[in-house]
Amino acid sequence: MNLVVTDLVQRFPVRADRSRPAGTATVLDRLSFTTGEIGALVLVGPSGGGKSTLLRILAGLDLPTAGTVSFDGEALPRDEEALRRYRRTVGTVFQAYNLFPHLTAMDNLLLPLVHVHGLSDRDARERVREPLERFRLAEHAHKRPAELSGGQKQRIAILRALVVRPRRLFFDEPTSALDPEMRAEVLEMIGEVRAEGAQFVLVTHEMAFARRVADEIAFIADGAVLAAGSAKEFFEQPTEPRVRSFLQLTMAT
Repeated sequence: MNLVVTDLVQRFPVRADRSRPAGTATVLDRLSFTTGEIGALVLVGPSGGGKSTLLRILAGLDLPTAGTVSFDGEALPRDEEALRRYRRTVGTVFQAYNLFPHLTAMDNLLLPLVHVHGLSDRDARERVREPLERFRLAEHAHKRPAELSGGQKQRIAILRALVVRPRRLFFDEPTSALDPEMRAEVLEMIGEVRAEGAQFVLVTHEMAFARRVADEIAFIADGAVLAAGSAKEFFEQPTEPRVRSFLQLTMAT
């Protein structure tokens, strides 16, 4: 995938309170960067810098206030009908799993295939059978989310995104709510997906993992891209002082 982001702005309304009047908050401020022809882009940087906001725009979930985004020379649409079509071509995984609590893991996987992508129940079950086994989740298919560990729930959420056979995947801090053992499960699965050639954009604080899977990295802070380029250069030859400070702190913990 080749990504071009130009002068992206995102503002949100802010309600008045005792400390400030009503107005707007600028989360992305003329953010711009371009990637090469890559498979995996990782977005890193301090919390609150705009990474998740950018990811939601790239996934077609939010419209920017201004600016443009294009993947492989094709601009992201701005009208709702075209955005709905675009969303059906990608998969998005959030830190909160977003599984339906009253459905089994299997039914959570089948729901988008049947009701969004139009597969028959039989064809949908056939499509999910092999990946359930490959990612060692078949024995949990009959369980509801409350019966699954956090790592298992997140892996089911990833699988739900995968089985629709998306053009690319978007991961928004998929391990942030997990303990170390469960994080390892999820990172292993994302690593396997990466090894199989999937294209994705990942927001993460897992810097060692970012170094392992990223083709390119964009460092986002204060609503702007302070550094962007190959993962090798980002980790081995950082020139931006704030990036160096960030790496010293995060790679040491």
